[in-house]
Amino acid sequence: MARLTGRAAARRVGMRRRESVARPRALVRPFNGPRCLDLPEVTALMVLDLVVIGTAITLGPLHNSAFILLISSRRGVRKGLAFLLSWLANLVVVIACVLLLTGGVPPARHTAPTTAVVCAKLAIGLGLVLYGVHRRRRPPRPHGPPRWTAKVDGASLATAAGLAWLLQPWALVGAGAATVVAANLSSFTDWLALTGYCLLATLSLVVMEMYRVWAPAAAEARLTGLRTWTEQHQDQLIVTLSVLVGLWLTARSVYELVA
Repeated sequence: MARLTGRAAARRVGMRRRESVARPRALVRPFNGPRCLDLPEVTALMVLDLVVIGTAITLGPLHNSAFILLISSRRGVRKGLAFLLSWLANLVVVIACVLLLTGGVPPARHTAPTTAVVCAKLAIGLGLVLYGVHRRRRPPRPHGPPRWTAKVDGASLATAAGLAWLLQPWALVGAGAATVVAANLSSFTDWLALTGYCLLATLSLVVMEMYRVWAPAAAEARLTGLRTWTEQHQDQLIVTLSVLVGLWLTARSVYELVA
């Protein structure tokens, strides 16, 4: 009985020692690196970025002025449609190329591909801010109509389509492509986001084209006034859009790097 009592006491002492050693370890929380964003949060941030970029694209003054000239010319409805479809096809091709590279599956966060994409967005954002500041500080210059406007009446449908590719705001399109890297083709929400982005970036052209078809007389007068106003405030529009979108891309990129 004495031996059993001694053994039981020894076991109790050993259990207490093990508990005292295990308790401090349980209080230590391992560091697993930066916080990982869940899938809904990643999708929401991608959608928000695409809304900002798509809005800036559709409000760009250069392609809107050119489009008004096209639809106001001879066979303007057909030329406008060619411009619009070419503009939309450009966005779709860029997105398709990105998805082919990613396979429709976004790369893991904080890996080399993701970091490279975020750095590219950061460079685009800083470049837009610097361009906006530079254009704001330079002395104003008189804006005359481009040379091609004198030949707009005789322009072919192929010329109108090529003009859409030429007037694309490629910095913003590149930022959109970098954002699309996070798209997951297995998610229906991401499909809707990509479709909405393309439609939003083409919205101003669609509205003007439909207005020209449904009310040609009223559209010609009002769109001409809109083109005149846009040309008079072209520098202010470019500076505002460049700085705002540049700051947004810069802030979002820094957040993605440290989150």
